[in-house]
Amino acid sequence: MKLLIFGASGSGTTTLGKEVERRSNFKHLDVDDYYWKKTKLLFQEKIPLTERNKKLKADFNKFENVIVSGSMVSWGKEWEIAFDLAVFIRLENKERMKRLKKRETERYGDKLLTDEKIQRNSNAFLEWANQYENSSFNGRTLKIHNNWIKLLDCKVLRINGEVELKYNVEKVLTEIKLLATT
Repeated sequence: MKLLIFGASGSGTTTLGKEVERRSNFKHLDVDDYYWKKTKLLFQEKIPLTERNKKLKADFNKFENVIVSGSMVSWGKEWEIAFDLAVFIRLENKERMKRLKKRETERYGDKLLTDEKIQRNSNAFLEWANQYENSSFNGRTLKIHNNWIKLLDCKVLRINGEVELKYNVEKVLTEIKLLATT
């Protein structure tokens, strides 16, 4: 079974994917690991689309049960039919931005105060992420995700990112069991 978990940055897609992996026989793959080159300063250099798709497809096909976490809207039409279940996590912007700011602080620590490049990159990322609910923004938005959901050739489970993780994990595991029996 192939499962996709997606939503806005900071909504909890990776956290949910890792926890479902821990509680099941699924292998978790995070799209950030395929989208960004491994550089000293993370999230600086993108991997070209054809290369990232090739690497992700190889890992995706290696396992019978796979969870992919992250937005794949711009990765190609083939991903619209690749999944048996998609989980869309929705989290209100204020809480999501609070989580992202905390994550940036944990990730970079004092460098957020002392390193100008890290400050610029972090601020740019947070400004980008804060545009998610702006339907006229030219980037990843709630509108784009809602339109993409209509194109997916699988069941879509919508969950609330503010709900405690263990309850969302149970919802996903229950849905997986239901799909496995049909």
